[in-house]
Amino acid sequence: MPTLIETLVGSRWFGVVARTVLTSMFWASGLAKLIDFNGGVAEMAHFGLEPAAVFNIAVIVTQLGGSALIIANRWTWLGAGALAVFTALTIPIAHNFWEMQEPMKTLEFYVVMEHITVIGALMVVAWKTRT
Repeated sequence: MPTLIETLVGSRWFGVVARTVLTSMFWASGLAKLIDFNGGVAEMAHFGLEPAAVFNIAVIVTQLGGSALIIANRWTWLGAGALAVFTALTIPIAHNFWEMQEPMKTLEFYVVMEHITVIGALMVVAWKTRT
């Protein structure tokens, strides 16, 4: 007889909630860039990404599209891969702690460590779903 925990984590809705929570930082950011498009363009320009509007569109598509694939559990490996590559690319572009002075250097280092952890979680999603 399955335990309560086995029943919970084995349910379809638990998977949907887990994938939604995992991707929340991506779809929230993508929605924010879509809703405040000019703000997203300004963010891209701030990091030297030109043409900023094109980069903003690419980020929106990557964040929302990758999240949707993972949440829907369809081509999950593609969504997880896209978000993992995106997250890795943000490190040298926006979180280059090795070029910063303290205390920002340490703060950004921890952000990078969190990004690496998220990449690991996306790898687990791709590995476990294989769809």
